[in-house]
Amino acid sequence: MHVLPPRRITSRGVAMTLLAALLLAVGVFAATSGAGARAATTHPRTAASRHRRGRRARVTKPTIVLVHGAWANTSSWDGVIQRLNAAGYTAYAPVNPLQSLKGDSETIADFLQTIKGPIVLVGHSYGGMVITNAAYGNPNVKALVYVDAFAPAQGENALHLDGLAPGSVLSGPPAQTFTPVSYPGAPAGDAIEYLQKAAFEQGFANGLPAKEAATLWATQAAPVQSSLTDPSGPSAWKTIPSWYVLGTADHAIPPAVQLYMAQRIHAHITKVDADHLSMIEAPGVVTNVIEQAANATS
Repeated sequence: MHVLPPRRITSRGVAMTLLAALLLAVGVFAATSGAGARAATTHPRTAASRHRRGRRARVTKPTIVLVHGAWANTSSWDGVIQRLNAAGYTAYAPVNPLQSLKGDSETIADFLQTIKGPIVLVGHSYGGMVITNAAYGNPNVKALVYVDAFAPAQGENALHLDGLAPGSVLSGPPAQTFTPVSYPGAPAGDAIEYLQKAAFEQGFANGLPAKEAATLWATQAAPVQSSLTDPSGPSAWKTIPSWYVLGTADHAIPPAVQLYMAQRIHAHITKVDADHLSMIEAPGVVTNVIEQAANATS
């Protein structure tokens, strides 16, 4: 049998083999390095994206607290609450006792202590007196919103402010305006003051349908008379940014009085063609102003 002689491996063959191995190694290294480089360039962007998403997630909308006034009740905020909830806000409308300015303010101040994080505090009518006092000294209250509301300086009371200009139904003859009802432990001369139907419809709900006005009158939350003459304490609006919704058809707090107070507290003013119950007649406008205040806190 013919046996082929062993193949001789020349120095040139060894060199070519080593060169091929070297080129293969370089190719593998380059591919690996390229993948690493691509990973290195995409990783920071991915991290930044996660950071931005996390930062957005940590932004908390403020809680909205809505304080009703005299001769209204918590249901007066229904239209506003529905809109705020739809926009992602948590909104509360706690009961305002309407017993005394000091006690009412302390009741709302205690309620505010149950809320963590920033708060936008909103008051309607006499509720403006309450929020001015309740927010004082609370660092969580970032904005005040007054809706057809009293914005008192220290020592002022609601009836004094209401009488600064003519045109309020509350300045009418008492016998034709109020129905006083005694209450247990009432000081001499004090009483719960219910608004009579004609006064309510003409002064509070003059822009609403008659049937709706009649229902609101029947469900009014009447204040103790002395709460309307109690002097205000220190004013929170001196240190907290304020917004004001001014009803130009208001027959309870004359528009001229509202404008005077709104300008005095350096509020952002929005005028609306509405009666004293702007949050019922124009809930969209009131909600928009509250959202403006909320956005300013973030």
